[in-house]
Amino acid sequence: MSRAKDGLPPGAESRMSGVQNLIFACVFFLLIHFGVSGTRLRAALIARLGNGAYQGVFSLASLAGLIWMIYGYRHAPTLPLWMPPPALRPLAYLLVFVGFLLAVIGLTTPSPTQAGGESRLAAGVDPVRGILRITRHPFLWGVTLWALAHVVMNGDLASLILFGSLLLLSLGGPLSIDAKRRRTLGERWLAFAQATSGVPFAAVLGGRNSVYAAISEIGFVRPLVAIAVFALLFYFHGRFFGSAL
Repeated sequence: MSRAKDGLPPGAESRMSGVQNLIFACVFFLLIHFGVSGTRLRAALIARLGNGAYQGVFSLASLAGLIWMIYGYRHAPTLPLWMPPPALRPLAYLLVFVGFLLAVIGLTTPSPTQAGGESRLAAGVDPVRGILRITRHPFLWGVTLWALAHVVMNGDLASLILFGSLLLLSLGGPLSIDAKRRRTLGERWLAFAQATSGVPFAAVLGGRNSVYAAISEIGFVRPLVAIAVFALLFYFHGRFFGSAL
């Protein structure tokens, strides 16, 4: 039989330890992105280590942080905070589906906002094509929709910590990336930013771009890949993660 310790109910100490481990993992992941990647510290580290070495170390740190977060989430206790509204489940599925479209199409579209993509602005080609006509940060907006749906529909503390951290990163990431590109690319970045928008469809609504051109340039292959990935993960989600969302 478990025995209470220091006035805590049985098992409370173990549950708190699991929550703390997840918090530490999320803080580490956020710090290396907001505290290093998008700041002047990045330039200082590149000057000292070289770009290749920096990218390697940062990638390894990011992977380690992501694995730590997943491990922490899987071993954190389920502490309900609110009852997820069943009526919102169809909307949550729609948000995740649109998120997958944005993320997959964004990842497969060359962009100056991607790591190492700055050279596209100096290559003499028009970088504003496809999904970038809708938003210059499609992958991060996809993560935003995915994380938001999981925060709302899970309703427990561990999900709030994990998906809330990813939501914070995906919302703050565009600001960090834009500031970094503006510092390093100057006028070339400003011209690109003027033709695009951080918020989806803002450039289209402002008359600076065309959704019809975006659709024709995206084509059929990228959306089909996104749909296939979504279908596979949706089918296997319950088996590997224990719930449909």
